[in-house]
Formats: sequence, C-alpha cells, structure tokens
Amino acid sequence: MRADHDPIARARGAAPLVVWSGMMRTIGAISDTHGLLRPQALAALAGCDPIIHAGDVGSPDVLAKLGALAPVHAVRGNVDHGAWSANLPVTQRIEIDGFRIYVLHILAELDPQAADNVDAVIYGHSHQPKIETKNGTLFFNPGSAGPRRFRLPITVGRMTAEHGKLRAEIVELSVER
Repeated sequence: MRADHDPIARARGAAPLVVWSGMMRTIGAISDTHGLLRPQALAALAGCDPIIHAGDVGSPDVLAKLGALAPVHAVRGNVDHGAWSANLPVTQRIEIDGFRIYVLHILAELDPQAADNVDAVIYGHSHQPKIETKNGTLFFNPGSAGPRRFRLPITVGRMTAEHGKLRAEIVELSVER
C-alpha cells in the first residue's frame, strides 16, 4: 500500500494534507461504522479524495478498505480500543484546498478555541446526520454508516470544495437493515 493511501499512517500524520487548489474536489465523510463497512458506503465514497472518518471506526479493516479508495484521515471514537487504534488521534486539523477542517468524534467535547479559524468541523457519535452553519463555520455530522440504531438512516457524507466554497451533503444509503 502506498504511504499516502495508508490509513493508519495518514491518521497519524503530523503534517496536514495540503493539496492543489482551484479544481473541484469531493471529500468523503463517514462516521460510526463500528466495524461494519457496507458496500453501499464504499460505492457512495468512490471518487472522493480524501476520506475523513469521524470516529467509532471499530476495526482496522474499515480503514484499510477506505484507504484502498483514497487517503484517509481518521480520529478515535469512544468505541475504538486496542492496539490498532492507539495511534489514531482524538482530534485532527486538516487543510484541503485551503479549507481548514477540524475533526473529532464527540461534538460536546469540542474546545471552542479549536473551532476558531476553521472552515468546517466534522464529527460523529450521535448517529444523526446534520449540516448546520454557526458563525460562518460548517458543522457536519455524516451520520452513521454502521449498524442501524433506532430508526435513524444509514448515511455517509460528501463535501465539495470548489471556487472557495465548501458545501456538504448527506447521502442516505439504501440498505435493508
């Protein structure tokens, strides 16, 4: 596996990802897989570069499969335990096409100063997909792509970065259970 596609290495990455600008880019967002990476999620994230996992990964296999699609940035969630997850950071700051993105699992644990000077905060934990803007910052929960909880939809997210704008969308996956 190429180093830039190694999800554990990218998740650990000390240097932020800085990529070319000016072209349209689709950034994948996924959370709360809990060890289950559905084929529908992989299909929905195909063509995204990079993919951001907002925690509760559940298994290193999830990161490996996502890493086969694109570089992965992942944070540790409250169910991520064991040696495989020890190198996953609790939070990450990523820069993509000049957009500053802060990633964590539990939004309630966000240090307000950490959200200063970022364009987007990506989070998970609640399993509830949500897109909102607060004080000019995009707050984006892609929902849960893993086992269904309650009657919540199974979702992933995509963000497009083009001409200085960052837009988010929720993609509901067609699954039976």
